[in-house]
Amino acid sequence: MTKKLFTIALTGLISTTAFAADLYVRNGGVGGAYSTVSAAITAASNGDRIIIQPKTNGTAYVENLTINKSLTFVSETNYNKYIIQGNITISPAAGRVITISSLSSGTTGGYIVEASGSATGGRTTINLLNCDLHNVFTYQVNTTTNISGSKIRERLIFSHGRCTSNKANYINLYSQAPDTSLANSDIEVYGNISESGISNAQLNYNFRFYNNFCTGFIVSNFKSGGSGEIINNTVYSTNPGDFAPFYISVNGSVTGNINIMNNAASFAAGPITACINNATNTVSVAASYNVFTNPFVTQGDITQSNNSGQVNMNFDNTAYTIAGMNANAGNPATSYTDLDLTRNDAGHYGGSNSWANYWPTDAGGKPQVNYLLTPRSISSGTLNITGSGFSK
Repeated sequence: MTKKLFTIALTGLISTTAFAADLYVRNGGVGGAYSTVSAAITAASNGDRIIIQPKTNGTAYVENLTINKSLTFVSETNYNKYIIQGNITISPAAGRVITISSLSSGTTGGYIVEASGSATGGRTTINLLNCDLHNVFTYQVNTTTNISGSKIRERLIFSHGRCTSNKANYINLYSQAPDTSLANSDIEVYGNISESGISNAQLNYNFRFYNNFCTGFIVSNFKSGGSGEIINNTVYSTNPGDFAPFYISVNGSVTGNINIMNNAASFAAGPITACINNATNTVSVAASYNVFTNPFVTQGDITQSNNSGQVNMNFDNTAYTIAGMNANAGNPATSYTDLDLTRNDAGHYGGSNSWANYWPTDAGGKPQVNYLLTPRSISSGTLNITGSGFSK
C-alpha cells in the first residue's frame, strides 16, 4: 500500500460572530427586557440578536411575528426551547439573513413559518436550527432555507438550501418560478426522516438526496440539463401506493441525469409492483447496487447494474434501523466506503454521509454539529477545513 502525506490547513477553524446588539425578551419584561418578541423586533436593527427566555411550565408567547430585518433568535436558557404560538412571516429582501434557533411552536395549532414573497436583486437566507415546528413554507423565488436538527410536525416545503437531520411528516423541494438570483450551491437533503416521502418539484438546481429514511422518492421536476443523486437511502413503506418507491416523472422538455444507487428498500406491493419507474423519455436514469425485499422490477428506460431483489432485510420505522443482507451490498468502489472503511452498506448508514453523522447518541439535548461537508475521498493535495461558531 502506498502511503501519502497530507497537509491539513485549518483555515478559520473557529470564528466568533459579532452581533450589533443583544435584545432580551422575558416574561413580563423582567429586568427591563421586552415582554413580547414583536416589541423586540420593532426595536432591533439589522444584525442584532434577540435572546428569548423560555417561560416556566411550558407557557407560550402568544403572538404572530413579522420579521423584516436580518436578525438572530436564540434561547436564553441552554438546551431549552422557547414557545411562540403564532404564525411567523419573513419578509424577503436581497441579502437578508434570518437565523432562528430553539423555537417551538407548541404541540397544537398548525402554525406556519413562511416567507411572504420573493426577493429581488439577491437572495433571502433563512436558517432554522434545533426547532420544533408545524409547517415551513419557504419555497418562494430567490430564497435559501437551511434547516437542521428540527422537528416539522406537518409539511416542510422549500425551494433551495441544505436540509439535514430533521424529522418531518413530508419534505418537498418546490419552486413556483425560476430564480432570478441563482444560488451557487445545489440542494442537499441528508440524514432526514420523512414519514410521507421526499419529493423534488423544483426547477432551478441539481439535487442530492443522501442517507434519508423515508417512504419513497418522487421527482417531478429539476434543473433541465442538470443532475440528481438518490444515494444510500432507506425506503420503507407498509401501505400500497400509487407510485413506485423511486418514481421519476418530469415535464417532457426537461433533460438530465439521475443516479439511484446504494439504496435499501421494502414496500407493500399493490397495483404498483415496480421498484423504480422512469416515466419520462428525456431524463436518463441509472440504477445500481440497490437492494429490495421485493422482486426487482423496473418500468421505463433505466440503465441497470448490480441491483438485487428478494433480499432478506429487516426494517424498523420506529427506531429507524435496518439489518440483514444490506450489509456490504453497496458499490464496492473506495469512494463509497463506509466510515469504518468497509464496503458500502446499502441504506442510510452507508457511505461517508452516514446517518451516524446526523443522529448521534442523545447528549441530554445539547447542541449537535449537523452541517458537514465530507469529501468522498482524498488522494493528494491539501485538505482545507473551515468552521464557525458563536457563544452568547
